[in-house]
Amino acid sequence: MNLALLALALASFGIGTTEFVIMGLLPDVAHDLDVTIPQAGLLVTGYALGVTFLSPFLALATAKLKRHQALISLTVVFTIGNLLCAVAPSYDLLMAARIVTALSHGAFFGLGSVVAAQIVAPERRAQAIAMMFMGLTLANVMGVPAGTILGQALGWRSTFWAVVLIGIIACLALRAWLPRDLPVTTLSLRQELGVLGRRQVLLAMAISVLASASLFTTLTYIAPLLEIVTKLSPHAVSLVLLLFGAGLTLGNLGGGKLGDWRIMPTLVGIFSVLILLLMAFSHLAAAAVPAILLVFFWGVLAFALVSPLQMRVLNEAAGAPNLASTINQGAFNFGNATGAWIGGIAIDRGMPYMHIPWIGAAVAALALVLTLYSWRLDRSLPAAAQ
Repeated sequence: MNLALLALALASFGIGTTEFVIMGLLPDVAHDLDVTIPQAGLLVTGYALGVTFLSPFLALATAKLKRHQALISLTVVFTIGNLLCAVAPSYDLLMAARIVTALSHGAFFGLGSVVAAQIVAPERRAQAIAMMFMGLTLANVMGVPAGTILGQALGWRSTFWAVVLIGIIACLALRAWLPRDLPVTTLSLRQELGVLGRRQVLLAMAISVLASASLFTTLTYIAPLLEIVTKLSPHAVSLVLLLFGAGLTLGNLGGGKLGDWRIMPTLVGIFSVLILLLMAFSHLAAAAVPAILLVFFWGVLAFALVSPLQMRVLNEAAGAPNLASTINQGAFNFGNATGAWIGGIAIDRGMPYMHIPWIGAAVAALALVLTLYSWRLDRSLPAAAQ
């Protein structure tokens, strides 16, 4: 079981690295392909939209495969996508290659969550999902900085070649360590969509969107906030972001343990503390030491939400979890894009950087309201009526 979770984490490390490393390579990509930096930035948006709207189709395409075959196939698609990125001769082809890579993202994390929960005891399911997502958090702590350094030293294409190698190793690990006898749930598209229409499933996905949007409203603009308001140097900002990544990793593990305890009280508690933290960050952003500490604990809280939310979707989509779990990954990515858009509008309209965390707090408050409403439904309605 531990080796199977390690294989899933290795693949998620590669996927997380290729998703986020492009941000550090935008100037190099823009110069090499003769486009503007904003145009190169659309490579991030295109990937996120690919995860949100296209991954479910790949999940449906692999629905009848054995679980280990489906996950290996998705990792092969991911590896081919990165190979195409490494050799793309033009901006348009690089965008197409990024979208090919994004196809496997949501489907892999969606199905991987289901498999991780299947191969452990029921009381450890959220922790197993957290172990798979550990690869994603380590991608932010290790993969993205290393990939950026490699790309700046040897050219941005070398980073994608490195991710291709990670993908090959992940395929071999999945083939060697994943169980072969996991049950396959085959439902018609109408049945799958019927599960997606359940009120509690839709509420869980809406909460996922808001949780991610709350994070990216501020995170997208954290560098200028720390430089302009906190007066940190660019080098110091890089170190603070590394600390934030460590917080993500710690929060991922803690969220898994708390999710196995009780999901809804965990979500209510984390959102409540997160709202207070973001309000405090807005007030204390000008003071270096409090700001740095708050960024760390913000990372802890932000990623402590991920595995309980994914577990909530799996529980409420019982009978057809694969597609629902995949779409929930799209919900997280849609929240990423939405949060960045909301923060950008606020800044364009003159809001000071130090007040941006207030928006994140407001979005988190809305997520808390939906969480409380969903929890109330749990306690007031029978499962069949939800």
